[in-house]
Amino acid sequence: MNPRIKKLIGAIVMVVWIAIYAFLAMLLGIKILPHANGWMAFVYYAVAGLLWIVPIGLMLPWMNREPAKTK
Repeated sequence: MNPRIKKLIGAIVMVVWIAIYAFLAMLLGIKILPHANGWMAFVYYAVAGLLWIVPIGLMLPWMNREPAKTK
């Protein structure tokens, strides 16, 4: 696959993933945090704020991998 196409697909997936993840993290936070103390809310949002990068970190090597050379 052409590297430019892979990077375009990766960029679109990233934007969509971050929007969906933020929405789901917000919904989960609203569901479980209304009666939590301040520290629990801090820990939840700190962890949720960092977890979005895991799938993107797994996708970046795919985006930047050079295509296999054919003979």
